[in-house]
Amino acid sequence: MDFVRNPFSPAAGAQPPELAGREALLERAQRVLTRVRNRRHDRSCLLVGLRGVGKTVLLNRIDQMSQANGFESVMLETPEDRRLAELLALNLRRILLRLDRVEGAKDKLRNALSALRAFAATFEVKIGDIGVGVKEAAGIADSGALDSDISDLLVAVGEAAVERGTAVALLIDELQYVPEMELGAFLTGIHRVGQLNLPLVVFGAGLPQLIGLTGKAKSYAERLFEFQDVGALQEEDARAAVREPIQREGAAITADALSELYRVTEGYPYFLQEWSSHAWNYATGAQISVGDVHAVHDETIAALDRGFFRVRFDRLTPGEKDYLRAMAELGRGPHRSGDIAARLNRTVEQVAPTRASVITKGMAFAPAHGDTAFTVPMFDDFMRRVMPEFNPRPPRKRSKKDEADKISG
Repeated sequence: MDFVRNPFSPAAGAQPPELAGREALLERAQRVLTRVRNRRHDRSCLLVGLRGVGKTVLLNRIDQMSQANGFESVMLETPEDRRLAELLALNLRRILLRLDRVEGAKDKLRNALSALRAFAATFEVKIGDIGVGVKEAAGIADSGALDSDISDLLVAVGEAAVERGTAVALLIDELQYVPEMELGAFLTGIHRVGQLNLPLVVFGAGLPQLIGLTGKAKSYAERLFEFQDVGALQEEDARAAVREPIQREGAAITADALSELYRVTEGYPYFLQEWSSHAWNYATGAQISVGDVHAVHDETIAALDRGFFRVRFDRLTPGEKDYLRAMAELGRGPHRSGDIAARLNRTVEQVAPTRASVITKGMAFAPAHGDTAFTVPMFDDFMRRVMPEFNPRPPRKRSKKDEADKISG
């Protein structure tokens, strides 16, 4: 079919042509936005799920919803190498400068801008110009204690929003990369905002380990957030996600083809987009058949390997690749740490640092104590494709210096 009219767009965070199966989650987000806009406190929301299930897509849609509800919103991502203080300061600056263009009282806004300048100076963040005559606040957001200063800053922003008759939404992706201390400080700030019933709400997203990370950072995290599981689509929703965009283009797809697409993708949204896109391009008539779905199998897998799996694989050290290959040897998972270690001919203690590093890099998570699972759907299949032979490196022999260090330690 016509390549230009292909409705599918497999890309990180790209809005799919049909956002099926997420209606309940979006309705919940709409209720939260409405309540917060009306100064009715409600819990912020965290979306948790594996890679490729559409968490970023949902955050972008909620961002659009927040703006339609009159919010001042900002969408940010927390990469592994950026401080939370820097990300907050730069993005809250954007919100405050937008508020500064709204007619109305300015006292609280001026206070918020002063708090932002003090916060930025305290944590050595370059934020650029924020207005003539705005000086650093004294005693607000300048203590050097991150939890106290983030609280001061968020409260000041919330009060400025009240003054302007609006509300603020922070949409934060990849929250699992925020270090525990910084995450705890941020949760403290959100807690304080809620206590004061200020119109500031957070929608965040992260890998499944985010639930445990927030609980570890602050014991009351489960009372601050509603955790929303985002998983693979149910079959009817997966069918709709493929069928509806095709029909809007005046084309069709057979029931058998839809069933096969669901089977090979297991309902994961990104995989559905990729496979459907290739099937559309391959089909010669105005209807996609099950034969078309079969015909693009190798091409689609190769595209997923290049654009979805490989970019994560290439970030791994040789030892981390061996660890994940051992997991793949055991199957889909989750797997007991002892079973993975045994595949590597090592003890649990010997592989513990490697396990910790693949979790930190977002390649695995612990669904239960002592268990390890992939954060990327079907990554076990990819590991077997990219490393057909499983030949774990032998454990490094301990030198005399190692033994001496062990004794002295």
